[in-house]
Amino acid sequence: MTYRQRLSLFILIDSAIVLTAIFISHLLVRGTINTSSWFYIVSALTILFSHHLFSFKFKLYKKAWEYASVGELIIILKTASASILTASIFQGVLLNEIFIRRLSVTGLLLVLFIGGSRFFWRIYRDLYLTRLTYNKRTLIIGAGSAGIMVARQLLKNKVSGLQPVGFIDDDFKKHHLDILGIPVIGGVNKIESVVMELQIENIVIAIPSLSKKELNIIFQECAKTSAKTQILPMLEDLMTGKLSVNQFRDVQVEDLLGREPVVLNNDRISEDITNKIVLVTGAGGSIGSEICRQIAKFNPERLVLLGHGENSIYSIEMELKERFRNTNIEFIPVIAEIQDAKKMMSVMETFQPHVVYHAAAHKHVPLMERNPEEAVKNNMIGTWNVANAASWHGVNTFVMISSDKAVNPTSVMGATKRLAEMIVQNMDESSNTKFVAVRFGNVLGSRGSVIPLFKKQIEKGGPVTVTHPDMVRYFMTIPEASRLVIQAGALAQGGEIFVLDMGEPVKIVDLAKNLIKLSGYSIDEIGIEYTGTRPGEKLYEELLKDDEVGEHQVHPKIYVGKTSELYISEIEEIIGTFPGMEKEELRDRLLALANNRVASSPLISISV
Repeated sequence: MTYRQRLSLFILIDSAIVLTAIFISHLLVRGTINTSSWFYIVSALTILFSHHLFSFKFKLYKKAWEYASVGELIIILKTASASILTASIFQGVLLNEIFIRRLSVTGLLLVLFIGGSRFFWRIYRDLYLTRLTYNKRTLIIGAGSAGIMVARQLLKNKVSGLQPVGFIDDDFKKHHLDILGIPVIGGVNKIESVVMELQIENIVIAIPSLSKKELNIIFQECAKTSAKTQILPMLEDLMTGKLSVNQFRDVQVEDLLGREPVVLNNDRISEDITNKIVLVTGAGGSIGSEICRQIAKFNPERLVLLGHGENSIYSIEMELKERFRNTNIEFIPVIAEIQDAKKMMSVMETFQPHVVYHAAAHKHVPLMERNPEEAVKNNMIGTWNVANAASWHGVNTFVMISSDKAVNPTSVMGATKRLAEMIVQNMDESSNTKFVAVRFGNVLGSRGSVIPLFKKQIEKGGPVTVTHPDMVRYFMTIPEASRLVIQAGALAQGGEIFVLDMGEPVKIVDLAKNLIKLSGYSIDEIGIEYTGTRPGEKLYEELLKDDEVGEHQVHPKIYVGKTSELYISEIEEIIGTFPGMEKEELRDRLLALANNRVASSPLISISV
């Protein structure tokens, strides 16, 4: 129906309502009525004209009555009151008498009839027209403004298929109250029982102010049920219009890390990157490619993408060119092997980068146990080549990505990473380049992490394989890891090892259970199988030892210190002789050297 057709219909209906109200009021007050009398005609025409006039003035005819509320009722009261007041003035002027009782009854009837006609459509629509579109009984966590907004939207937009039947809120003052006709049943501790009692199929978490830790607690309660759990979109997405309030998203594993994400000091980073030349090794990897994405936001003059895998380098180059097509950034792909010292010298000489982020490395623990010589070549010799070339050609800052497995290492991968830290720290002592290393734990979603493996296993119907029920790890997201690397470069004074305080460690089996639930399955459906620890694995990882935590804070939750001893001659000896060693001998020498070094040195800590 067009606006003109709708307007004509409302004018016709309201005209009938006004005349009916006048007729009934005269009948009620006098008991009889003479429709041909001068008084009746003047009153009827005056009220009818006034009603239409004030309806246009107060925009009564422009309201969408399927969404009518108290505001619309107030406009009806205004229109009726103004119409009766106008009629009383006309009666006083033309008839020298104001019939207050008849006008008062007429006004009441106008509010009743017009309000009833308008709200009837909303009630009919809510109760009948869209009743059958409901199919999922929904529990809303949070009875604050966001939760009420969600409930109101679901009640109006029933095509979403979600029927709100209850609120959960820890504010005991709201318990046993009804909001929009929906009861506030209790606190978070009642989620499991409420889901069973009310046959809930869907849970919506609608508390935008939740911290990661609080969200994790709520999700663990929701995970005890068979209901699907979703979460309200981020407020910035709602405010910018990217998403509407009823476009809920699934809870992600990243939401359950139990801590808040890294906050960057953009001013410091801009000084180091904006309009500068930046080089990233391992630019095609999961960490390296995200570092490139984050760096590009700060508008470097050139971003050199170095890696040995042509497909991955091509992929990140195309992505960056498309994403940042409206900037003047020059993206330069370079296919090179970091074990080639001459090539590294050539690359540094050609591009003269201001900052180098060294992300290229072998990181897979079991594979490096089987191939320790490759770990030495890539993680140690490769780092030496890139760092030496950076120093020789006057790079301002060199940031190496390390691992929490470098602390008291039990694996070849961890040992070579610890020795690579020594290499860059030694470079810092004799170079004008500022060399730093950044340590962090497992990265969610990176190649080789448990998340992609678990997802594949769940897609195949299970079981999910976990090495040990007591195995715990620190986790962070790829964007967080990349931001930390970039922040470290901005904070570098030289020789530091930065470590992210990643909150409480997460049990791998709990991570598996959460991912199964987030995928819409029960633990029994998929199953969990324990396979035993693999060579080089520890049940738990360490970020820093107790005596490694410094007190000097250079950034919110970032601490920094320096190591005192470097076993460079021993490292050089291993590099010079490892080709002739047996794998076990090489492994033992790497671990012995790495652990002696870590055991005797006070390190640096960063927590972000």
